[in-house]
Amino acid sequence: WERRNRRITGKGIDMRRLWGKKGIRSSINGFFFPMLPEKHCALHQLYYDPNIENKNLAQKWLMQAQVSPQAWQFCWALLSPDKVPEIQYFGASALHTKISRYWSDIPTDQYESLKSQLFSQIACFSSGSKMVLTRLCVALASLALNTMPEAWPGAVAEMVRVFQEEGGGVDGRARCLALLELLTVLPEEFQTSRLPQYRKGQVRGALGREWGSVCPLLQQLLRRTDSPGAVKARVLRCLSSWVLLDVPLSESEGLVHDCFSALPDPELFDTAVEAIVNAISQPDSQRYVNTLLKLVPQVLALQEQLQEAVQNGDMETCHGICRIAVTLGENHSRTLLEQVDHWQSFLALVNMIMFCTGIPGHYPVNETTSSLTLTFWYTLQDEIMSFESDKQSVYLQVYRPVYFQLVDVLLHKAQFPSDQEYASWSSDEKEQFRIYRVDISDTLMYVYEMLGSELLSNLYDKLGRLLTNADQPTSWQHTEALLYGFQSIAETIDVNYSDVIPGLIGLIPRININNVQLADTVMFTIGALAEWLADHPVMLSSVLPLVLQALGNPDLSVSSVSTLKKICRECKYDLPPFATNIVAVSQEVLIKQIHKTSQCMWLMQALGFLLSALPVEDILRNLHSLITPYIQQLEKLADETPNPSNKLAIIHILGLLSNLFTTLDISKQDDESADGSAPPVKTVPPTPGPNPVVVVLQQVFALIQTVLSKWLNDSQVVEAVCAIFEKSVKTLLHDFAPMVSQLSEMLGQMYSTIPQASALDLTRQMVHIFASETDHFPPIKALFELVTSVTLSIFQQGPRDHPDIVDSFMQLQAQALKRKPDLFLSESLDVKAVFHCGKFAHNLHKRSPPTCLCATELLPRCSDVPPLARVVQEDGKLLVQAVLEGIGGGASRSLMDQFAEVLFCLNKHCFSLLAVWLKEALQPPGFPSTRVTAEQKDNFSQQILRERVNKRRVKDIVKEFTLLCRGLHGTEYAAEY
Repeated sequence: WERRNRRITGKGIDMRRLWGKKGIRSSINGFFFPMLPEKHCALHQLYYDPNIENKNLAQKWLMQAQVSPQAWQFCWALLSPDKVPEIQYFGASALHTKISRYWSDIPTDQYESLKSQLFSQIACFSSGSKMVLTRLCVALASLALNTMPEAWPGAVAEMVRVFQEEGGGVDGRARCLALLELLTVLPEEFQTSRLPQYRKGQVRGALGREWGSVCPLLQQLLRRTDSPGAVKARVLRCLSSWVLLDVPLSESEGLVHDCFSALPDPELFDTAVEAIVNAISQPDSQRYVNTLLKLVPQVLALQEQLQEAVQNGDMETCHGICRIAVTLGENHSRTLLEQVDHWQSFLALVNMIMFCTGIPGHYPVNETTSSLTLTFWYTLQDEIMSFESDKQSVYLQVYRPVYFQLVDVLLHKAQFPSDQEYASWSSDEKEQFRIYRVDISDTLMYVYEMLGSELLSNLYDKLGRLLTNADQPTSWQHTEALLYGFQSIAETIDVNYSDVIPGLIGLIPRININNVQLADTVMFTIGALAEWLADHPVMLSSVLPLVLQALGNPDLSVSSVSTLKKICRECKYDLPPFATNIVAVSQEVLIKQIHKTSQCMWLMQALGFLLSALPVEDILRNLHSLITPYIQQLEKLADETPNPSNKLAIIHILGLLSNLFTTLDISKQDDESADGSAPPVKTVPPTPGPNPVVVVLQQVFALIQTVLSKWLNDSQVVEAVCAIFEKSVKTLLHDFAPMVSQLSEMLGQMYSTIPQASALDLTRQMVHIFASETDHFPPIKALFELVTSVTLSIFQQGPRDHPDIVDSFMQLQAQALKRKPDLFLSESLDVKAVFHCGKFAHNLHKRSPPTCLCATELLPRCSDVPPLARVVQEDGKLLVQAVLEGIGGGASRSLMDQFAEVLFCLNKHCFSLLAVWLKEALQPPGFPSTRVTAEQKDNFSQQILRERVNKRRVKDIVKEFTLLCRGLHGTEYAAEY
């Protein structure tokens, strides 16, 4: 075996020390020998077997092999020159895995021999497979990070010296490339290493000191005229890697200048750009003002190359140069702004970035550069506006004109291409262009903060000239872009005090809308001005006809319906004169089924807002005409035999009613006049009698029961029925009272026949609103007892097929405890069974917190509700055990805060009992985890019992204990928790 080890690994490393005799025996018994046959079955399956299951099985086995003790053994064998590169790669990866993750396995006296062997293997592969060479370099880099600075001081200097020495039959170019690869992956491996935090600081400092060995080598190779292109490219990659270690910009200045010299070479362009960008984007680089000032002229000198690239349609070069300019401007705008003696050079840089923003062509088809610049304009504006007022006014004199120019450039870039060209774009290109326009919209909104109302005036003047100049033909794209600018600002900025909006509203009807994109933007612009229209209702007559006309166009479905909804929501008290027309047009498009389902739902919400402001008799009349066709259709469907097509129609009709009742709320008429949000003249006096929604629901109640009788087995139909009542209850609140009794009865019948979570959710809403009202307590109490009894029987049979019912039931119990604990005084309610049900739900559905919520609502009420007190006293220990089991690793760590809440409530309301329960529950060895000692469990118990006021502290104690139980305490993983 010793001879075999030396043949495999090279003499010097005592492999017995690495895996021990037990490891050797286990490898003989079945691990090592199967790996040695020529075919290498698992690797062959992974790379060449077409069967995906075999590939997955092989990958799983190989991953286990990589982390096994025997990996020290077979990795060297797999690097043998007679193996194919895929097998050699696995060997190198296994070696890296062992060094990076299991460093503690290696005896200290083996470091040198392992290092020598890695140097030897890298030298062998310097002329071989590139992917194997890289993995070996990463392995040596990992070794260096684990040994520097104590065990391997001057690691980088030694690497350079070893590879500069001739010998081994490897030519100089190959050795040079191998060295550069090693130096490149070293900082990269540091960035992803799993070193403890204190070690990271030490190693980072050691690497920083090694820059003195790297920099001269890179400069020498980059400046030599006879250096091959491949070597220079590798040098630039190496520089990119090292500057990410916060190498001072002043120390890499010379190399950065060399990178600029490399930009004209097409083969080096991309790597040079990456190196420059990485160097000047380091946070520490702003300290080196003189170096940054030297860089500005070098960036400006790239303008000729940039313009030439634009003319030649070279998108890659444009993109790279733009990245350099934007990186310098974005990361150092404040530093460069403060250098007042150099204001002209920075302004020139800003104008260069402006050129990149307005680069010719349509994004993303003809260019992809302009999007890179948008964040720069945010940054520059933030820096200017952050100066003191005196300085700020000086900068604004210079840069306000620049930002007005920026608005023109952005609106030009936002223009659609010709119809023919746009039709040729792919759906992906259209989506990218849509997102790009949203980014432009956000930028315009931000720019408004600097330019203010003058920006709106500027846009209005341009739009006015465009629409009133009959002599000069205009494209719809130009008009659309200007409107898009208005929309971008009005959507998020309060424009109520702008004096140009009336003029804009007056111009909109003059627009010749002959294009879908233009019509969409007109609609969205009107929608963005809905709040302004509420304050200026006289202008509604100018725009409402356009919106109603657009409702009939399926291509404008989203924009027209959303705009009508905004107008109906914001201007409902001014819409009664238009109500008949709005309802008629809406009814027509709904009957013709012009819009998709989601837009139909929005339209019904819009009508709900509209009807809310009408007198009750008008509401009832409009409701009758609006929903009668649907009621008739629903009656017809209810008589048919259930099938998939009429199911969809039923769900659609029920959805329309739900969305209508969601926003139809006459109670807000009084509220809004009281708080001043709507003038008193707009308010309709309240009319005594039932709410119109209740009237309609009572009329259709029997029909809904008929539908349910046939579709009770279908959860989607039941959910749609419950949604009508749930949304009505949420909107009407106590006005829903006339229906409480009959709805409670129907819910009880539904749930008794076929239990469904949606019925429990509706019951929870009823409990929330009506359980505390004396008149409605009896039907609510009967319903609560019935659904509780039915659900308890489900738990007895085994609820694993109904996790949604478990969740909803525990939420219902929590709501009942919170709103009306008296519900648990009933003799017909088995409180103990409910408590045990919560315990079972915890074990069944550990990823959901309703059970914890129920427990935290139950415990504070024990003193007021004797049945609750008795069950907690008798069986509270079960709850404590369940919580401890979850903390010990039986539940997701995301639930720890909820478990802490339960323990905090127990400590606050059942202190003496909790002390006993914790002692008894934690006494068994290995509970709640084998990883914690009796001392640690006792410490946890004492800490919990001490904290009866500070809930935040209890959460911290639970988090710390769960990490101990899971074996994660003190790990880097735990530090992020």
